[in-house]
Order: sequence, then structure tokens, then C-alpha cells
Amino acid sequence: MKVVVAVTAASGGIYARQLLCQLIDSKDVEQIALIYSTNAEAVLCAEGVSLPTSEKIVHYRNDDMFATVASGSQNWDAMVVVPSSVGTVARIAAGVSQSLIERAADVMLKERRRLIVVVRETPLSLIHLRNMTALTEAGAVIVPAAPSFYSRPESIEALCLTVTERIVSLLGISAPHYKWGE
Repeated sequence: MKVVVAVTAASGGIYARQLLCQLIDSKDVEQIALIYSTNAEAVLCAEGVSLPTSEKIVHYRNDDMFATVASGSQNWDAMVVVPSSVGTVARIAAGVSQSLIERAADVMLKERRRLIVVVRETPLSLIHLRNMTALTEAGAVIVPAAPSFYSRPESIEALCLTVTERIVSLLGISAPHYKWGE
């Protein structure tokens, strides 16, 4: 499986770090394309989050419109925007492709491939909700960065992992995760 991971300037870089770690460790994942939005690195730094490195990861600049992820012919299987700002949600929902993140998401939708958008914003306005509805109608999966408490997590890391494990599951990747009732 080839997965695109886009990190925007929304708070919640821990989700991107956890996801990348799980994708790197998965035998199902052969390649990861990693794209940062303009301010994503500054937000990651402010939150004290560093992303892992791996031979599986290929970095693309967000202004590189000739990157392989900008073309449907390159057969990337899925994309996760994590965390996603509502501005990114709006541009993807409107079909605006002025950056590589937006174009790669557009490719996922037009090719009917899996697009998971992990929204990190609260509260949500009617405009935000309508944009998320438009993305859902176009085939994307909206995952609010809303952790669960069923497993009684004992740390922030464990709490955030409840969201990350859900993302991995939605990608169709086998990985250990909490199951209700266990």
C-alpha cells in the first residue's frame, strides 16, 4: 500500500507522528509520501512534536505540483490529512488545487480512492460543517480528532492513540487496537 500523509498547520501534530510511526511499522505499507503545509512545521515545533524518519518516507514540497501524488496515474492508494485545518477542508471541498496537498486530495476524490481528513477544530461553524458535508458526499471520510475514553487511557499519548488507531483501521491496515468490550 502507498499512502500520502499531509500535515497542515492545525494543532494536533501528535496524530501525524503516531500515524507515521504505525505506517512505518506496518508490513502492509511500502511507501509514504509526506507533505507539509506552509506553516505545519512551525506548529509542530510549537507543540514540541517531531515526526519520524524512515526509508519508506518520501518528502514532497507543498508547492511541487509535479510530484507523483499530483497524478492519478501514479496509483497512490490512500491519503490522510492529519491534522487538518478547516481552511484545508474548505479548499479541498471547493476543488481548489493551489497546493500539492489540495491537488493530492483532489486526485484521491476524482480517482475514487480513500481520503481521510482528520479535522482538528472547535467549535465548528455552519460553513465548516457544510464543507465537511461536501467532502463526505464526494467520498471522503471525516474523522474528528476526538479521542475516546472507553479504554481508560492513562496518558495523553494513549488518549491520542485512540484516534490514530481509528485512522489506521479506516485505511484497512491491520494493527493492534482497542476493541469495545475487551
